Amino acid sequence: METIKILVVGAGAVGGYFGGRLLEKGEDVTFQVREKRKQQLEERGLKVESINGNFTLRPKIIVAGESVEPYDVILVSTKAYHLDGVLDSIEPYVGDSTMILPLLNGIAHVEVLQKRFGIDRVIGGLCFVESTLDVNGTVIQKSPSHDLVFGELSGEQTERILKLDEAFSGTKANIRRSDTIVRDMWHKYIFITTMSGVTSLMRAPIGPIRETVGGQDTLTQFISEIVQVTRSLAAPVAENIETITLDRVNQLGYEMKSSMQRDMEKGLPTEADHLQGYLFEAAGQKRIKVPLLQMIYGNLKVYENSRNQG
Repeated sequence: METIKILVVGAGAVGGYFGGRLLEKGEDVTFQVREKRKQQLEERGLKVESINGNFTLRPKIIVAGESVEPYDVILVSTKAYHLDGVLDSIEPYVGDSTMILPLLNGIAHVEVLQKRFGIDRVIGGLCFVESTLDVNGTVIQKSPSHDLVFGELSGEQTERILKLDEAFSGTKANIRRSDTIVRDMWHKYIFITTMSGVTSLMRAPIGPIRETVGGQDTLTQFISEIVQVTRSLAAPVAENIETITLDRVNQLGYEMKSSMQRDMEKGLPTEADHLQGYLFEAAGQKRIKVPLLQMIYGNLKVYENSRNQG
């Protein structure tokens, strides 16, 4: 089989984990990182501590503008608020047949990438993994879930996607191809917007929120508002997506926090505009009343405004 050249943008909690699993398998993986992370990786290697198996590897590393050549697939695993910078950093590495595989939360980034690089170069993707970086740059992955899903946005089983499927198979992570990736991305969007919204509003893990007075009613109402907006956008979601989402939230571990909540606890930026903000704006355009979404998005904007003011 012909080797696929993979560029992973970022070696953080997500890119470091999945890129590391591909490298562990023996795939041709290069990480594009910032200078500080490059130094860290050169000194310590890419170290992953996971309940699914630990490893330390010495990956190929570049910073933006170094070793310019096209890659077969570019895996984008950064936060949504870093996307603008990512567009410039990956442009020199995008060739005529490059596939760009974004693992960002939400849906708005797909159009952004398509406008910059062309519709045909962008494929669909999402991931579920609870991972973080410790102070030494080690990727810590503690929960059983480590899923990456990808596929053609058209749903077709193209030659290139089957080739990518072969390259991604056989890793020690759950990586799979989906022929309904657009629907899968919307389902995750609804789930992550619900989870991040309520945990950031309540400043608590999901368990206490579920059990508090009115907790289930709040979750049900919030999911209903989100789904109403997504359906107004003609999103291809399941008929029972409300039930699917609520069941999924109720199955989460008691102490589970959203990455948005953890970012707030660290005083970091959030993906509020990319997640809740995108739907809130759509609700305004469609004249749909979303009182809970408005309150949750407002809470996030208060936090961001306060953060920006120091």
